[in-house]
Amino acid sequence: MHKSNFYMVLYVLMLLSLLFSHLSVAKTIHSERSLYRNILVEETGNLRCLKFDEKSSQSSQSCMYINEPKKLVFNYTKLVFSSLLLIEDPKKVLIIGLGGGTLSNTISELYPKAIIENIEIDPAVIKVARDYFNFKESTKVTAKVQDGRIFIKRAALKKQQFDWIILDAFNGDYIPEHLLTKEFFEELKSVLASDGVIAANTFSSSKLYEHESATYNAVFGDFINVSRKNHSNRIILAGNKSTLTQAHINKRVSELTPLLLPYGVNIKAISQMLHFTKNNHDWPENTKVLTDQYSPANLLNF
Repeated sequence: MHKSNFYMVLYVLMLLSLLFSHLSVAKTIHSERSLYRNILVEETGNLRCLKFDEKSSQSSQSCMYINEPKKLVFNYTKLVFSSLLLIEDPKKVLIIGLGGGTLSNTISELYPKAIIENIEIDPAVIKVARDYFNFKESTKVTAKVQDGRIFIKRAALKKQQFDWIILDAFNGDYIPEHLLTKEFFEELKSVLASDGVIAANTFSSSKLYEHESATYNAVFGDFINVSRKNHSNRIILAGNKSTLTQAHINKRVSELTPLLLPYGVNIKAISQMLHFTKNNHDWPENTKVLTDQYSPANLLNF
């Protein structure tokens, strides 16, 4: 081999060695099969993630930075806090779908007087959240093992009301079908305070996009999409009847910026991602509404 070629190969090998030395390999620190799913907890460097499907690299349900547990990881989690542009000082919060407990922990720190109820169908997920993701419980923050829809039905019978309802339930593929129907949204509406807000974590890339939008509109009227261009996540804000003026948004941005900054939430940037559906329906008028009888599972893959 020519001397110059030898040094070139050596140089390339050194660069590759340097590159791979900085790459962290995911390490499984917990694995179990629960009643509902496979549960894995993986660590990649400073990142710890909860997964429900070991075959997919995109199946993380919740993640935390081990050295900065307060800082939020996912874009959608940050977008949920757009809710606070509509409501102030929520007293009763309901979260359906616990994951690692990130939302509950953050809201509890922001509003220590708030009563927060977390509803999770899988007891194994609650245990993993406690053991691996610093999920904090107290007299005001609780986690209950129950199907979200059953909880809502019982809450309605008890005449309970919530200021902020967060829908974040996923089964590994998509949102459970029975938590996406007109009948469920009507039950949900019955437990929402008159000036409360529902924040639903969903996707703009889903083939169910139009059906979901039509269903929310059928129950709650016009709503707000919170999304960023070229990103698949969207948060639907529904239920709140307050007139949201630019002056009010600016005021809330000013108040919330220092509170949300430690969590990595840029509320000013998020405030510019609000897309109002009033006079701007981006789904056909004849779109079928999802119901308990019509919830096409074949559209779930997106």
